[in-house]
Amino acid sequence: MTKYLSILGSTGSIGRQTLEVVEQMPEIKVAALTAGTNVERMAQQCRAFHPELAVMATQEAANELKNALEGENIRVLSGMDGLIAAAQHEKADTVVTAVVGMVGLRPTLAAISKKKRIALANKETLVCAGELVMAAAREYGAEIIPVDSEHSAIFQCLMGCRERSEIRRLILTCSGGPFFGKTAEELESVTKSDALKHPNWKMGNKITIDCATLMNKGLEVIEAMRLYDLPLSKVDVVIHRQSIVHSLVEFRDGAVMAQLGVPDMRIPIRLAMTYPYRAENPAPPLDLLSCGELTFCAPDETAFPCLALAKEAAGRGGNCCAVLNGANEAAVAKYLKDEIGFYDIPGLVRGAMDAVPFVQSPDLNEILQADALARKFVEQLS
Repeated sequence: MTKYLSILGSTGSIGRQTLEVVEQMPEIKVAALTAGTNVERMAQQCRAFHPELAVMATQEAANELKNALEGENIRVLSGMDGLIAAAQHEKADTVVTAVVGMVGLRPTLAAISKKKRIALANKETLVCAGELVMAAAREYGAEIIPVDSEHSAIFQCLMGCRERSEIRRLILTCSGGPFFGKTAEELESVTKSDALKHPNWKMGNKITIDCATLMNKGLEVIEAMRLYDLPLSKVDVVIHRQSIVHSLVEFRDGAVMAQLGVPDMRIPIRLAMTYPYRAENPAPPLDLLSCGELTFCAPDETAFPCLALAKEAAGRGGNCCAVLNGANEAAVAKYLKDEIGFYDIPGLVRGAMDAVPFVQSPDLNEILQADALARKFVEQLS
């Protein structure tokens, strides 16, 4: 049971929902909060939850926060050093990694080295350096509890699984995003505002675009492989528009277990804090009599090539997943600034995967270099 939290990315969607859970569980205290540049929201959170440490992405934002918190007994830091300090805060027994992108990798490894419980909501950490992260967790005896709804579902389905050999396959569910059913020709003319309208979940802009391209599901396939030490052939994806079945596990005897629930991220967040116990949740539970029909179908990897690209990267291994992720992050950033079109995203990812030299067994520096080269490729070509 968590006593003190560090939340990396507290002003984002997952971070804010984590603090909502903390409000309902006064026995959990906040040791540290980190954010990007949203000083106003961070100041509000600091006054409400009284962390010992607050971290902003830039020194300028940190200086603004210091001024806003004048009179408060809160230490303020900035940058990667600050993120690592928050991740390793001596009081924190659980670190919620809710930052977006590769920036979460180093602080996650830092927290693991201090044997913290990792409530993992930053999928890029495992996508880019999953083998290194999982090896470090085994070395230091750190728990990794997934917060993503799909991976939390699989985690719950596997609670009674004695051996990985019992698993025939993991089945990740996917809402299909805002463009489900559209053809490649129809997707040529979609707008950014359309792409940001997710049918079931309220999330940050980057992950919402990843859901529209299905790259998010591709990243989750790679994450599942790393978390559960399974080959690509044992991880499947099905479209499930209702987002009620969060994922399933098929066992070798033919039994299939699924985790169902309303689409509310506070459920997996709460479990990550309280595991192996389940705390009371004041939110209404799933009502099977009113949730409607549950449907499933195969994803269209022709219209949504990002999913196929992610599977290709997973199959190649090495530094290829870091290239995929870095190129995608850079391309989505450009898309959100209206600098490229929707289908330019998979095109740039494809180009980076072909251009960046392949390394079979990369160390941390080589992973970071692959990420940087992929981003540079996108910047230069678009």
